[in-house]
Amino acid sequence: MIINTGGRTDTVQYYTEWLLNRFSEGYALSRNPLFPNKVTRYELSPDKVDCVVFCSKNYKPILPELHKITERFNTYFYYTITAYGKDVEPGVPAIEESIETLIRLSEQVGRQRVAWRYDPVLLTEKYTIRRHIDTFDRMAELIAPYIDRCIFSFVEMYKRLEKNMPELILMSEEDKDALARGLGETAAKYGITIQTCGTNGDFSKYGINASGCMTLDILGKANGAVFKNLKHKGMRSGCRCIESRDIGAYDSCLNGCKYCYANKSPQKARDNCRLHDPASPLLLGHVRPGDTVMQGAQKSFLAKAQPDSSGSAEC
Repeated sequence: MIINTGGRTDTVQYYTEWLLNRFSEGYALSRNPLFPNKVTRYELSPDKVDCVVFCSKNYKPILPELHKITERFNTYFYYTITAYGKDVEPGVPAIEESIETLIRLSEQVGRQRVAWRYDPVLLTEKYTIRRHIDTFDRMAELIAPYIDRCIFSFVEMYKRLEKNMPELILMSEEDKDALARGLGETAAKYGITIQTCGTNGDFSKYGINASGCMTLDILGKANGAVFKNLKHKGMRSGCRCIESRDIGAYDSCLNGCKYCYANKSPQKARDNCRLHDPASPLLLGHVRPGDTVMQGAQKSFLAKAQPDSSGSAEC
């Protein structure tokens, strides 16, 4: 089973103490976003978890104690660094600071475990195709020696985004092709493996792969682990990733990104953050009367049994 710590919220940046506590105590609870009275328990031990996947826009808070997890588990890290400033990503560090932290992360865990996410790619009058390509080039030159691959996707035009980003310019197929060409050529220049994520369209002529960004092949090679040859069901339309289980919660990320799919609004995230208790097994609040707690199925994807390799931010 793959545990995802950052698909619903940036636990690494804003809930560091809670995340470390969960792995220290050996389990976490996750509330079902569709059926709030249903809670699933996941055991967080090396014999139950094949790999722990992280996705964050700022690993700085967890770096001093990250070894407590990496020494025991197979791991893989997705680091999102984009061209946007505070006008689009209010809670995200500046590009230069983010790159410095990525380098520190890579030096700590190994470049084979770090993927740079440059997504979502969106267009406004400020963030033009030319700006994306120029910024990507500047970043790629610095990041290339410290990453396993780069992953990008084009923004999904869901209904909430029309309200949150009225300045957004609808992207044409020609725009996507121009962006893909620029990103692909830059990646080739610096020797970076590049691929799309959840994006339809064939950009292979620009050296861009369309395989899943979180596959058993990627996770296995990064950790020297051998996984079964299994079909990857994906987590959404167009996704080719292996299924995972997320221990975070929606409407709790304080980055405030205008394009965010996981928050209804920045205010709701701030309100929910006040429910957070670092000592609780749930990210938000506690188990309530009337909740049903069930043990989650944790089937291994490993080809053979994995041996036990046992060796804070505030709201």
